Amino acid sequence: MSVPNEIAGLAALSICESLLLALNDRKLLPESEIVGILRDAAAAHEFAVDAENAETHAAVAALINGILAGGNSVRRR
Repeated sequence: MSVPNEIAGLAALSICESLLLALNDRKLLPESEIVGILRDAAAAHEFAVDAENAETHAAVAALINGILAGGNSVRRR
């Protein structure tokens, strides 16, 4: 992945993380729904059939699962 793409990816992650937090803070989506969104996103990469980019999909799935495990995208009580 090139540097501009890495920057774009980090920016997108930050924006999405902020949006998920705001949706939860404003009580527009419950935490369970936000966790479900993250699980769906991880599963989309875990089960991707794109063999040419399998390593990238695995890394993306691992990152999302790490966010879920660490509670970084949803404030846990």
